[in-house]
Amino acid sequence: MFLLKKLLICLLCILFFSSMHAQDFIPIWNDNMPNSRGICIKDSIANERIYQVGVPGYYVFQPSKAENKGAAVLIIPGGGYARLAYQISGWQLAKWFNTIGITAFVLNHRMPQSPDVITSHEAPLADAQRAMRHIRANADSFAIDLNKVGVMGSSAGGHLSASLSTFTEDWGLGKDALDNLNFRPNFTILISPVISMSDYTHKGSRDNLLGKDAKAESIEQFSCHKRVNDNTPPALLIHADNDRSVSSMNSILYYSALKEAGVKGSSLHIFPEGGHSISLRQQPGSTQQWPFLAETWLYEIGILE
Repeated sequence: MFLLKKLLICLLCILFFSSMHAQDFIPIWNDNMPNSRGICIKDSIANERIYQVGVPGYYVFQPSKAENKGAAVLIIPGGGYARLAYQISGWQLAKWFNTIGITAFVLNHRMPQSPDVITSHEAPLADAQRAMRHIRANADSFAIDLNKVGVMGSSAGGHLSASLSTFTEDWGLGKDALDNLNFRPNFTILISPVISMSDYTHKGSRDNLLGKDAKAESIEQFSCHKRVNDNTPPALLIHADNDRSVSSMNSILYYSALKEAGVKGSSLHIFPEGGHSISLRQQPGSTQQWPFLAETWLYEIGILE
């Protein structure tokens, strides 16, 4: 009876949260979510930020059938691993991708410090890995090519996107048929990303993900530029030189690692202005060119044809 009551409460949380928005929300776990204490967490939202995620999943943004180019992107919002800025670095970007014929999915992942999470640093990546598999498992219903599914992230969402692109540790296993699918994306777009957990890191993101007393091995493990190899997907990196929150050296480190590993097709753009978490519109000077550069790059690497 107690378990039934908990299940009903969780279901009501899903229905309540989904009813607040017009977009379809698809949970990625059934009763097989790993790294969970089994506590029903209610989604917490304020000021266009999600502070607590009880039901990991993604929102679906689809282009018209006539304009669908068969490619897709999983968008991971920023927020320092403490929140998700789902509008400015999620939904708005998804709508833009639709205008160029790309299906977009905006991820709601668990926060590392959620009371339901057992091992904090594994939870966000587990949800991202599962989401990528979930998208590929449903590629036919979304009318997309499962070999043209990328990831995009801003700030801490960029770190999680880079982790999804470089980690071999598989924390997103659900003990079902989806486990057989590849979670690594085909391309990566990083906006003002956190890459390093040591030099040039964003302290808030590191503390929230790894803890304030993070061990040296964890800092090494989650410094994504040190995990790049010749199997890492090509990346487009967008950063502002005057970013005071996350140094543009993070993007330089990742691009340099891609170059050293011989990954073809990657591109780095560091603009003089723009600050942190470069958004879709109202950017200063040459920074406003980044959406055009991103679209052109997707054609260059063969994702769009």
